[in-house]
Amino acid sequence: MDKESPLERHRRVGEAAEDTDFVLSRTMLRALGVDRHQTKRQIAAGRWVRHGTQTISVRDAPLGEVARRWRAVWEVGEDIAVVDGVSALQAAGLTGWSEDVVHVSILHRHDPTRLAGVTVHKVIRRVEGEVVGAGAPRTTPAVAAIRAAHWAVSDRQAATILAMAVQQRLVTGDQLVATRRRVRGRTRRAFITQIAHDVADGAHSLHELDFAGACRSRDMPVPTRQAVRSGTDGRVYMDVYFEEYRLVIEIDGAGHLWGLTGVADALRANQVVIDGDRVLRINVIGWRLDRESFLDQVEAALASDWAQANLARSRAA
Repeated sequence: MDKESPLERHRRVGEAAEDTDFVLSRTMLRALGVDRHQTKRQIAAGRWVRHGTQTISVRDAPLGEVARRWRAVWEVGEDIAVVDGVSALQAAGLTGWSEDVVHVSILHRHDPTRLAGVTVHKVIRRVEGEVVGAGAPRTTPAVAAIRAAHWAVSDRQAATILAMAVQQRLVTGDQLVATRRRVRGRTRRAFITQIAHDVADGAHSLHELDFAGACRSRDMPVPTRQAVRSGTDGRVYMDVYFEEYRLVIEIDGAGHLWGLTGVADALRANQVVIDGDRVLRINVIGWRLDRESFLDQVEAALASDWAQANLARSRAA
């Protein structure tokens, strides 16, 4: 059998690395017949680049997203680390979100070393079926979304991640609710439970949100709830209506802009304005995050000169 030339070996290694974004672990290189001395010579010649103790790039170029995820798993420990959180969502197709680090999870009994560009999270246990085997091992979108919400730096970031995962159809709202019961984190448990229900339920009851109670706490007028008006397509139901002030408050479910739902919402709101009323919109997740700011706007609308003038005309009629 003819001895393999360095060029042939380099070509074979490059072909093997195509599926892992041109990085290979030292274990993979050994399986390909490349020993540590040959690896060292390739690095010294500038053809390959070392990215940690276990990761070798077979080209001199910055690591791509896929390569960074493989590196995180190999360097933390191929037998213990799983890409998780936002990084697992990105691997599943999440767009519009960027992170400077790769998030991986390990069981709490392990004690990994620190690694630049990687954030390691300890979890108490794995839930059944949470790991997807295709590509770098990662958690399923539902598990990843719930853990990402627990690991987020703020409630706002946590809510955004959950909403984006559902909006981009990586996971359903019902899957989030079910997974929240199985995946336990150390932070904001009640908040994540509420947001998971918010994104799963597009039509919220005003009783649950207690909008009228919030108005009473500010000594504002108590609005009519679920007022009925006549529209071009029959009866139109308004979430909240301050009748004397001709002010409508629309409570939008977490998914009101998904698909064509927002079109119907816009047409209804436009008709209300045409009929002489004003409309303020409150997104349910925004209400969870910053209720007082929305109440400030409602209070300002009720106290505005336009509202006072309209009220005076109404009383004089």
